[in-house]
Amino acid sequence: MSVLEEIKNSIITYKANLTKEACERALAENIPPGDIVNLGLIAGLEVVGQKFKANKIFVPEVLMATKAMHTGLGVVKPLLAQSDIQPAGTVILGTVKGDLHDIGKNLVGMMLEGAGFKVIDVGINTPPEKFVEAIREHKADLLAMSCLITNTLSALETAIKVVDEAGLRPGLKIIVGGGAVTEQFAAKIGSDGYAKDASSAVSVSKELLGIA
Repeated sequence: MSVLEEIKNSIITYKANLTKEACERALAENIPPGDIVNLGLIAGLEVVGQKFKANKIFVPEVLMATKAMHTGLGVVKPLLAQSDIQPAGTVILGTVKGDLHDIGKNLVGMMLEGAGFKVIDVGINTPPEKFVEAIREHKADLLAMSCLITNTLSALETAIKVVDEAGLRPGLKIIVGGGAVTEQFAAKIGSDGYAKDASSAVSVSKELLGIA
């Protein structure tokens, strides 16, 4: 088994210590940092995402896999910066105003990071103006908003309206998700995509930004 396959397998089997060791060995073998990330870490997390989507594993396993992935990223990140590897896109992530839930949001953020995105997490109970500020500051490609309780659905619609009114929609894609959101509601309020879970958030984000 190649060292890249070992990295991939360590993610799939949730073994962060093996991920760290294999990433260090890959660097010692002069494997490009981009290959370690794309062919090792991301490849492993993609398998985990597929299993999660198929209900073969659940949130605890995904969290262990993303922890392993972050352990590997910690080894590779310093060299990634030196190699000028560009992220797949910049995502502003947050839970809407009035909603204090963050587990689902955090999981989406970890999965997106694992897929090569730069994620700016603006937190929970986020007013529309904070989304607008973050989009401008970070020149975001994507806005991902979460809403888990029914009485904050209107805050999701309001946030999209405020972003539109700020003139930020050209060049920006918006996806929404969370327990209170349906695909029909997402389309009604003008979002570009809907994600029912963290794995879907990655695939929808890639599709919207034209990433294979």
